[in-house]
Amino acid sequence: MLNGGSEIAKALSENRPVDSRDTSVRYEVCGGGRAWERLMTATALPSRIGIPPTLLHYPYGSAYDEMFASPDVPRAHYQALQRTLLGLRPEELRKVQQAADLTFLQEGITFTVYGSKEGTERIFPNDLIPRIIPAHEWAQIEKGLTQRLTALNLFLRDIYHEGRILTEGVVPRELVYSCKHFRREMRGLNVPRDTYVSICGTDLVRLPDGSFAVLEDNLRVPSGVSYMLANRKVLKRVFPTMFRDYGVSPIDHYPQALLATLRSLAPENSPYPQDPTMVLLTPGVSNSAYFEHTFLAQQMGIELVEGRDLLVHDNVVYMRTTAGPRRVDVIYRRVDDDFLDPLTFRRDSILGVPGLFNAYRAGNVSLANAIGTGVADDKAVYAYVPEIIRFYLSEEPILKNVPTFLLTDQVQRNHVLENMEQMVVKAVGESGGYGMLIGPHSSKQQQEEFRARVLGDPRNYIAQPTLALPTAPCLIDGEVESRHIDLRPYILMGEKVTLVPGGLTRVALRKGSLVVNSSQGGGSKDTWVLRSGNGDDRVAHMGAAAVKAAVEKKVAER
Repeated sequence: MLNGGSEIAKALSENRPVDSRDTSVRYEVCGGGRAWERLMTATALPSRIGIPPTLLHYPYGSAYDEMFASPDVPRAHYQALQRTLLGLRPEELRKVQQAADLTFLQEGITFTVYGSKEGTERIFPNDLIPRIIPAHEWAQIEKGLTQRLTALNLFLRDIYHEGRILTEGVVPRELVYSCKHFRREMRGLNVPRDTYVSICGTDLVRLPDGSFAVLEDNLRVPSGVSYMLANRKVLKRVFPTMFRDYGVSPIDHYPQALLATLRSLAPENSPYPQDPTMVLLTPGVSNSAYFEHTFLAQQMGIELVEGRDLLVHDNVVYMRTTAGPRRVDVIYRRVDDDFLDPLTFRRDSILGVPGLFNAYRAGNVSLANAIGTGVADDKAVYAYVPEIIRFYLSEEPILKNVPTFLLTDQVQRNHVLENMEQMVVKAVGESGGYGMLIGPHSSKQQQEEFRARVLGDPRNYIAQPTLALPTAPCLIDGEVESRHIDLRPYILMGEKVTLVPGGLTRVALRKGSLVVNSSQGGGSKDTWVLRSGNGDDRVAHMGAAAVKAAVEKKVAER
């Protein structure tokens, strides 16, 4: 049995590496014998029917709570989960969480934190209580994100070709041209299917009224999808019966959907257009998302390469193999624009491939995502996305934007500077929770520092009101507490638009924190999208007596 004084317990609690190959460690964590199998396959049911949910420290605030409509009153689609999962005793919950953590450790599901004194490699924090989204809500999300990505691709094609939206003044020309991610080298360059963004991860938040809004778009090299898949794998093993009974939509097909998307981008002059050679280009093992790179390459059955593994000859990209050079048709790149080609962009880059841009410009290789897409996820350009949708699609945005102040405007800037303690101030090109001030949680000194930064370079910052991010139940030290969350669904655009029904629900695990990024102490949880006309309808109408009867029946079977 795992005890608080053991070495493995200390390692897991401190989130530091443990040698999982040690059989004594495995025996200790699993309790010996077949305890591990019981932990990972037992249905999430209370061992005694009368045990109340462990909600002693569950606060209710003004933010929308995913599970509870009001104190102690669960939403319809959460009733079965509340009555089964939360009926477990604290020690049972701790045991299951430790088992899940060990699974992440053994399978190498990690991320890297740069500049950490405790070390860089950590287990990706996961929470075992799933977030549940009914089918009708997901349908709205799917429509909204499809609309948004369609418009952003049209916007990118336009600004690198005719520039109609700039000429008509819908989006200021100086805003686009001053963006550090705008690539003049892409002017007039055609990309396959006019698809600049093939893989997108858009961050959504639920507003206090229950509707969803877009917090930001991630269009360059969006990450995190491997953790979405890993969370699902663990939850299916820990709570198989609950998963099945809820009618949860599958997400396991994402790698094959991604592969089909990449295949659709093959150049017209590819020797084998139906079976192009595709690779995933990674910066290397020191990158924070290296686990994801290896995972996705393995799941798709394509080669994982670094810049040194590729070469360019006569504007054609080749991969070095033991059988000699092999032509590459499509590159799923996880390397930023600046480092892709030292002959075109940063000359000091050792991560890219010399001559890659010339091969790209010649149409002999495709990149996903295209170079220069970062201009569309600039946080200042974000403020114009509703107008971008109206301009290209003649439609009203399905998903709202969060109100955004552009600090190049003097009136808006003065308002923000006078109300710093109420604002979230963000650098327009940063990600991962860096370059950000959360006013209510900041000191006067931090506010003054950001005030100076804003006055020194207003174009580099935007501000938004501090949102009451939605909350969800999380397992914290064997008890259930609320934590703030967001949602990152993943959208693929190839021959068709594909959204796997789910996404990465990111969690601010630190109490009171609004920062969900893993680099800033955040974690994640599985996202269950219920099947239309099946799981959500059936579960929503399960009465208390029906749920109790089902629990008693399953306990009797054990």
